[in-house]
This record gives sequence, structure tokens and C-alpha cells, in this order.
Amino acid sequence: MLKEFKEFAMKGNLVDIAVGFVMGAAFKEVVTSFTGGIVSPLIGLIFQSDFKDLKYVITEGVTNAEGVVEGEVSVLWGAFLTNVIDFIIVAFVMFMVVKAVNKMKRKEGPAPEPPKGPTQEELLVQIRDLLKK
Repeated sequence: MLKEFKEFAMKGNLVDIAVGFVMGAAFKEVVTSFTGGIVSPLIGLIFQSDFKDLKYVITEGVTNAEGVVEGEVSVLWGAFLTNVIDFIIVAFVMFMVVKAVNKMKRKEGPAPEPPKGPTQEELLVQIRDLLKK
């Protein structure tokens, strides 16, 4: 069973998926920092606040002695919109990567045809003629 698992794990497709997964996770961190550090502040200029902190308060809370709001019920639409922007950026880049890979695969072209030689029937006829002699 261990040998079978080793063969399964070392197949090219599984290793490619694992590498893609790790690179995708790292790329998502880059996109998150881009969105949080560049896109959100620019959009925040429009709303005159930090974009991630934008929310719609449904029920007001009470501020305790430490300055923390307790009991507030709100919709965190700024954080949600930031995550949607992250997703759109990652999806677009992955689309472009897949499109580039597919374009490269098409350029490879079809495999060359094997050299033409005698068919199986022709070889059998030659063998028969040689045996008659």
C-alpha cells in the first residue's frame, strides 16, 4: 500500500497541482497586500476612511472601559468588498496564466508522423513469398 501511495504521489499531475497550490497561496498573499496597501487606501480617499473598516451598523453597541465596542451588530461590507477585489485580481491572473499555457501548448503542434514503411499485410506477403522459395 505504501508503494502504491508513493507512485500516486509522485505522478506528474499531483506534483504539479501541489506546486500550483503553494504558488497560488503565496500569490494570494501578494494580492492581499496589494489590495490592502494600495487599492483600499485609494478607494478610502473617496469615503474619507479606511476602506476595510467601512460597515453598516444595524444595532449600536456599548463602548466598555477599554474602548472596545460590545454588542454591536453590523455588516462589514468594506472587508467583503476588499475580499471580492482580491478574488477578481487572483481569478484574472490565473485566467491569463492558463491562457498563456494553452497558447504555448498549441504552438507545439502535432507530433510528427512515424516514417512510412511496409504495412503488416505487405510484410506478411513478403514472408509468405520467402517461405515459398
